[in-house]
Amino acid sequence: MKSPYTEQDPAKREADKRIHFTLRINIFFFATFALFCVLIVKLSYLQFVKGPELQIAKTNGMNTDSAIPPIRGNILSKDGVPIASSNSTESLYFRVEGGTKNQDPIIETAKKLEKILGELGDKNLPKMTMEDIMKAMDLDFDINKQKIKPKTPYSEPRRIKANLNKEEVAYLLSHRDELHGVEVVEESIRMYDQRKIAAQLVGYLKKYDDTANLNFYKSRQDQGYLLRETVGFDGLEMMYQDELRGKPGKKIYPVNAAGKIVGNGTLEKPMKGNNLRLTIDTNVQLAAQQAIMDQLKWLHNPPSGYAKFAAPYARSGYAVAMEVDTGKVVAMASMPDYDTNLWTGGMSIETYKQLEYFINNGTIRTSPANFPEKEQKKHPSSLVYLGSTIKPLSVLVGLQEGFLSPGSTYNDTGSFSFGKDKSTIRNSDGHSYGIMGPTKAIEVSSNTYMSAMIGIPFYNKYQKKSGELWDKHMAEFGLGVLTGSGLPREIEGFSEIDAAAKTSSYQSAMVYASWGQNEKYTTLQLTQFAATLGSRGKRMKPQFVEEILDSDGKVVKGYEPEILNQVDLPKTYWDTVINGMKSGAEGIDKLPYPVARKTGTSTQQVSGGTVDNAVFISFAPAQNPKLAIAVVVPEGGYGRYGASPIAAKIYEAYDQYVGGLSTPKK
Repeated sequence: MKSPYTEQDPAKREADKRIHFTLRINIFFFATFALFCVLIVKLSYLQFVKGPELQIAKTNGMNTDSAIPPIRGNILSKDGVPIASSNSTESLYFRVEGGTKNQDPIIETAKKLEKILGELGDKNLPKMTMEDIMKAMDLDFDINKQKIKPKTPYSEPRRIKANLNKEEVAYLLSHRDELHGVEVVEESIRMYDQRKIAAQLVGYLKKYDDTANLNFYKSRQDQGYLLRETVGFDGLEMMYQDELRGKPGKKIYPVNAAGKIVGNGTLEKPMKGNNLRLTIDTNVQLAAQQAIMDQLKWLHNPPSGYAKFAAPYARSGYAVAMEVDTGKVVAMASMPDYDTNLWTGGMSIETYKQLEYFINNGTIRTSPANFPEKEQKKHPSSLVYLGSTIKPLSVLVGLQEGFLSPGSTYNDTGSFSFGKDKSTIRNSDGHSYGIMGPTKAIEVSSNTYMSAMIGIPFYNKYQKKSGELWDKHMAEFGLGVLTGSGLPREIEGFSEIDAAAKTSSYQSAMVYASWGQNEKYTTLQLTQFAATLGSRGKRMKPQFVEEILDSDGKVVKGYEPEILNQVDLPKTYWDTVINGMKSGAEGIDKLPYPVARKTGTSTQQVSGGTVDNAVFISFAPAQNPKLAIAVVVPEGGYGRYGASPIAAKIYEAYDQYVGGLSTPKK
């Protein structure tokens, strides 16, 4: 039997082959077309949908970070007034892009910025010159194409100008493509209350790169500080730097191999620091500041009948008010003061020269006399001798050492002679007070009593160790040692007993020390001393912060009263001393509650001659004290007229706004 294929027409077979071939070709082309379509769709998806993401992925590991300084916490008064606050502002920055070698485009940018800022900036402020802008850019070349060493790493943007106005911001943002490397950044700027509330206590900020010599920041080098970041440089701003600072943020930019930015940045916002609520009461603080300035004016031109109390060279004053039972400082005034806002953005040398005598906190350290530099040696600084304010403590020392008793007497003839050469000291104005006990000796401020009953016996007992052991008694009341406040650069004061002994004798040095002419201590130390007397022996740590709050207002940390040491003496000793604290004090006797006080007129030798300083310590109410106040007015003359009126006004303000002296505590 023959196969059917052998009988098939050859033409027919050829036609069938062509049909099958054509079908296979069509299937192949259709499949190829479909694959191309899928590929095109996939490429379109990758380019238009996944493109930005893939671009970032491509440059992953080739990003540049721009750190953003943290937002500093606020400082509030006890009554809630913002003394220092961080306000949002727009600042102009310049970023150094990778591959920048040619300075001509940068100089051209600086020229444009000079014109823009000059035309749109505040007309009341000095215009930024091209030199100013190039200096702010901090590159390795300047406008004169001279090589210089930049202070800021190229990875950190340079701030050109802070606190831009709306017109500047609008123009810079709309023309940023024309200003290569220039960007507008939102950041915070420190602002202080215009009333200058406790300016020197609160302190101020400076750039971190200006703190290189401070051990305070050397110990914090691992905390990621930015060179352009502003940090506390004095006062509470420095003392509570760690709490106030917050955490830096950053802006991350993708870059190519040449270091050029190739995409939009992503932002990690900075965190705000904690807030401080102080123990300072706004109204009491402002009253203290005004009282000092008013009294200085009075001393320059006293009214008729008080001309002999004029003190024309009294140009500064210092006062501290501290609660006796808590150690909380409600007022600390160092006057004249100054506007700490002048530090914002950097203080010029010219401005600093005008203010340099006011910047130091004279209540805790030496502040120079408010006179031209060539005249300063002719006048005392903020640290003066205690004068008669030491006499309550001198009597306590005499009682402790057994030199006298509460009932012992002494005949005050108005003068007292001692030593081989019969040196003679006298009471103020040569007064003689006759037979008296220790309480009366404090009240009338007898120099002869202190010399004969305490100074000489102390020397006879301890000889050349007199200075060392006298200072130990002083230290128990906070004199000659740090107060424990923790304030930056607080000093211990100075005992000059040993130095005085070298030029005279230890006997003479102790005589003068017994009535306050061989010791210089700060106003805060005097206040702590007064408060320790008032509490009958409890030396409290001065505190300035009521509580630390987070940015939501929740309490992070509170503070409790802290006793640094306690002096245990019989009740009769305390009564003997406190009952004698009744010296004449202008303004004090008019208060509706008893004030234990001691005035002092400390005599001091300066290159200009002999000057008298007004000194005052006190606490009130006398037998159940709530508040202690000390005042120092260099060259203020008598403590009664130069210092006590200031304290009287502070007491009035405290009683009015806080209460607890004659009115219930609020």
